[in-house]
Amino acid sequence: MTTSGADGPPAAGGRRRRGPGMTEVARAAGVSQKTVSRVVNGEPHVSPEVRDRVLRAVRDLDYRPNTAARALLLGRYRRVGVVSLGSSLYGPSTLLIALERAMQRAGYSVALASTLEGQRVSVAVDALLEQGVDGIVLSEPIDDGTPLRLSADVPVVSLGEGVELTPGTSAVVGADGVTAARIATEHLLSLGHRTVWHLPGPQDWWAARDRLRGWREALAAAGAPEPPLPSPGDWSPASGYAAGRQLAELSDVTAVFAANDDMAIGALRAFADAGRAVPGDVSVVGYDDIPAAAYLSPPLTTVRQNFAAVADRAVDVLIALIEGRPAPTAPADLAVELTVRASTGPVRHPGPRPTPHRPLPPPDRPPPPTVDATAATAPATGPARRARVRRPGPPPHAPPARRASTGPSRTT
Repeated sequence: MTTSGADGPPAAGGRRRRGPGMTEVARAAGVSQKTVSRVVNGEPHVSPEVRDRVLRAVRDLDYRPNTAARALLLGRYRRVGVVSLGSSLYGPSTLLIALERAMQRAGYSVALASTLEGQRVSVAVDALLEQGVDGIVLSEPIDDGTPLRLSADVPVVSLGEGVELTPGTSAVVGADGVTAARIATEHLLSLGHRTVWHLPGPQDWWAARDRLRGWREALAAAGAPEPPLPSPGDWSPASGYAAGRQLAELSDVTAVFAANDDMAIGALRAFADAGRAVPGDVSVVGYDDIPAAAYLSPPLTTVRQNFAAVADRAVDVLIALIEGRPAPTAPADLAVELTVRASTGPVRHPGPRPTPHRPLPPPDRPPPPTVDATAATAPATGPARRARVRRPGPPPHAPPARRASTGPSRTT
């Protein structure tokens, strides 16, 4: 909807006082309202002298026209487009909220375009450009099998890898999933486990690929054998349960790193159903530190991401690109952090030495209907600065958690 003016501050009696309208601008500039409309909407057939008079009156009266007119007057829309997966997963939805809050603090509104089933990122970007935006944020790009190349006329910040962006007007921001996965795997190895098994996320997600890579790098650096992978999950507890049932049948499985917390929750249930104690028989680490992680039985050791810091960093970088300034230095609080709780502990008995290429049992057991598969998680990715290990106290009203020991953290 187009309005000729904006509401001013509240007047006496609680009603909002209306700001100057097109009539006042026309009177001050000595032209008709139609001429004012032509100027603020960028229409032709207006002389430079008349256009200057109208724009001067607009500035003097602090006239606030519609978005398109404001962009004409100020050269910017004060609006940023965000391409989202349209997902209810914990990571993307939490990051989206953090992005919107960070944009509002910076004085920008947000236009959202979701990449629903079958819709390409480029289509969503085109839709945002048609609406009028000063820059674009790509949240969690997914590999659909075709190269993703964007050559937008505005700056672009991607919260994940896999996108070919225009140099100088684009950047990749986020927490480092490779480093985070290495830290999680190294923590388990430091407890005496001969190797660590991984429950991978969907491999069309760059975030899942980063965690798989970090797991492999940590095993290789430690000289530990790389076990076979279960079928990739879909971030849900149900998929974690299915993979966990496969691993529960193998006596040499003593340590598991899941690609996110919800898959770890499914694995915890699978080990419990199979009579495998956690952490007595199997230690489990998740990823994301969802709110429920501290209240599980046992409380879940997990990698925490600072979504608010990632969002703030993305907004700072994007605004710098919009304004033609160098991107600010990444802050230290973009670090990922290993939160050690009671789901990990020293290996009780190492079991037989793992055989790297042994096939896994088939996933023929369906998950129990009581496992909630609706709150799956998936976080943001990208370069980070460092990682920390912390040992929090028990959450409010939660029973005291047994503290597991941890190995040294990696700093990058």
